[in-house]
Amino acid sequence: MISRNRLRLVHMASTSWFIVSAGYLLVLALRQAGKSWWVIVSLSGYSTLLVFLLISLYLFAIFRGVARSQKIQVEHPLTSTRYYMAFYVSTPFLGGLAGTLGMIGEIRVSQLLVGIAMGSLWATFMVWIVVDPAVGLLELLMPASRRHRVERLAKMRAWREECEKERKRLLAEADKQEKMYNRRWHRLLKGDAEKLAELLAQGQASYKEAEDEAVGIGVRAWQIGGLNCMRELHSMAMDLCKSQYKDFTIVDHISFWWDGIGSWRSPSVV
Repeated sequence: MISRNRLRLVHMASTSWFIVSAGYLLVLALRQAGKSWWVIVSLSGYSTLLVFLLISLYLFAIFRGVARSQKIQVEHPLTSTRYYMAFYVSTPFLGGLAGTLGMIGEIRVSQLLVGIAMGSLWATFMVWIVVDPAVGLLELLMPASRRHRVERLAKMRAWREECEKERKRLLAEADKQEKMYNRRWHRLLKGDAEKLAELLAQGQASYKEAEDEAVGIGVRAWQIGGLNCMRELHSMAMDLCKSQYKDFTIVDHISFWWDGIGSWRSPSVV
């Protein structure tokens, strides 16, 4: 049995061989058209097309290799076997061998190289672009493959639906727990919220004493429920202050008084 590591090595080598063959034919065609070597290797000349072609073919080969390793054997009984994969990845070499056999008797080295390169090019194109997709499609049309595919997709849909239900359940549970905590905090911190609202309404008068008292209230809120509890108390205090002291311009000093308590940070003044 051929190992996957060997298949990867053969795939890389055959892809490199295919790129070299394509590059050789392209350079030969440009030379026959009378183009100088400077134009061929220049980034502003035909070499741009050559680079694009080689990169595209390399990425295609890598993509096909990754996709092939993810095939399901039941749905692809032929193309998922190691023997077929060995044939697939070695196609450029087999094409080159066929081109060599087709040029038996040719004494000109240039023509022999052209035959080898053309064999690799055409064999790779036919197998990778035409034959392999066609065989894969025929596999999917087989009754066993279709049945397994339908069952697999149904299981995947059921699994996604179950995950969605579990996600909604967890969100609902978290929301319920948060509301429960908020009700508890409202009972425990009602007096603190009223005191904070009163401190905010004092303005600049006794600012230092108000800050010290507000810090003590913030520390207590942090000990009860952390940052979320502090946010809830802050909201309660601001709402009370706005509703009870409508004649005053309310400045949110609480956010600055609490700076550094637990993970509470005052908002940026910029």
